[in-house]
Amino acid sequence: MAYQKLQAGSAIPVIPSDTISIPAGDGVQESGTTDGVSAALTDSTASFLTSVKVGYIVVDNVTPSISTVTSVDSNTELTLSGGTTLASGVSYTIYAGPETNGCALYVGVAGDVKVKMSSGKDVIFTAVPAGSFMPVNVTKVYATGTAATNIVALW
Repeated sequence: MAYQKLQAGSAIPVIPSDTISIPAGDGVQESGTTDGVSAALTDSTASFLTSVKVGYIVVDNVTPSISTVTSVDSNTELTLSGGTTLASGVSYTIYAGPETNGCALYVGVAGDVKVKMSSGKDVIFTAVPAGSFMPVNVTKVYATGTAATNIVALW
């Protein structure tokens, strides 16, 4: 018998994206604060060569925005997808990869939510009320087709 997946032990804010999946909540590889402005992410205290790989997911915790690592340029600099740059003093988190098993969602502000289910199917949940839990296995929340905000991934 199936059970509702509402007893979470971990959570991260969701940044809807048409191209990047929800980061795996237990996959934090690196976090810190940027200290330089360039065409990449620069952190003089980092050790990217040993902790980060191409394809890892980078979350700008301030904007918030999401991108992927396209190259590890040095121990202190990464190039990000879409030419993304992070200004000096920005808090960031780098995740090892996308969520593959799926997570439940909490929706803070009402609206439609377009998701990719762990089965690979896309579904639009229409008019999800504020304060709702979505006990379904989701790997991505799309920016296009999602009007709800303050969404949180739960594991």
